[in-house]
Amino acid sequence: MLRFLTSGESHGPGLTALIEGLPAGLPLSAEEIDVHLERRQGGYGRGGRMKIEKDRAIIRSGVRHGLTLGSPVTLEINNRDWENWLVKMSITPVDEQVEPVTLARPGHADFAGVIKYGHQDIRNVIERSSARETAARVSVGAVCAALLKQFGVEIHSHVLSIGPVGGRDDAGRSAVSQHFESDYWTAIETSPVRCGDSVLSEKMVAFIQECKSKAETCGGVFEVVATGVPIGLGSYSQWDRRLSGKVAQAMMSIPSVKGVEIGSGFASSAKFGSQVHDVIRKSETGEWQRLSNNAGGIEGGMSDGEPIAVRVAVKPIASLAHPLPTVDIQAQENVEEGRYERSDVCVVPAAGVVGEAMLAIALAEAWLEKFGGDSLDEMRANVEAYTARTRPR
Repeated sequence: MLRFLTSGESHGPGLTALIEGLPAGLPLSAEEIDVHLERRQGGYGRGGRMKIEKDRAIIRSGVRHGLTLGSPVTLEINNRDWENWLVKMSITPVDEQVEPVTLARPGHADFAGVIKYGHQDIRNVIERSSARETAARVSVGAVCAALLKQFGVEIHSHVLSIGPVGGRDDAGRSAVSQHFESDYWTAIETSPVRCGDSVLSEKMVAFIQECKSKAETCGGVFEVVATGVPIGLGSYSQWDRRLSGKVAQAMMSIPSVKGVEIGSGFASSAKFGSQVHDVIRKSETGEWQRLSNNAGGIEGGMSDGEPIAVRVAVKPIASLAHPLPTVDIQAQENVEEGRYERSDVCVVPAAGVVGEAMLAIALAEAWLEKFGGDSLDEMRANVEAYTARTRPR
């Protein structure tokens, strides 16, 4: 069983992730994790924090001479901004008076968090609920992606829309209806908004600029695609073993995410069944195949061998340069203007990278459940035996 925990505050000393359940013998280096941490920090519309931090992973345990040991892997990411918060975020009591944050931002965890935990200072909520925590998850996802890549599974993301730019009219670029070559995903990495359409990319950048000039923020939709996934991950036997449920929960756990659809999702609800379900065939090369992928690679809670395609809706960031009216939790009074916490204008491209990590985690968990193995060699033998047994005769 794969499981992980993250810890750390946004402006604390750093973030930590602990991963348990990885097989022994998996090649792993901090450098390959760093690639994904850097990708998470990119994307047009990011704020000043990304200019301060340069995230790098430090492997503290579970790896020797470049290979996992089968014991828990510990990852650390230092916060450069910590030196500016030594008093405000001190672990020990301080003599200096620290002014509490008392104005709750609508759309953030601020209000519900202080009510739930009984805090008098919203800073106690902000620090852990901040999307800064996703850096730790991206590091975990990078490790899971390294495991999956050993078996030919690759995961990519791209942006389908930002605000009103893009959207369902551009669904032809979705993996539901189209398989992408490797050159496409390479090109995505050069787009400032991680969009595969150069014309749309320019319009998206212009819209983000417009939002910034109006002191607004904007959301959008990204898609995550996993290729090379075999038939049979997940199960229909119990509700909590369904792969679709695991994937949806993983995506919904990302800050600012408000909607998830697998395959054609909501659009399929307006069509006839004959227009939705994917015809099964044995190909001329002797492989199982589908003539379409409206199911998004998952049927009955199990992977069906097609690319897994998940689209995720991201709401606009809650921190606004012109804050909305709110309440003062200490004075328990209404105020006409809240407060501004340093933030981004648009995080959709970066959220896509986090989505890749969460899909990698969900698939790695299902992979270990299906194939097991205390070592990579044992797991490989299990995968090869299963693949041979399930191939068409």
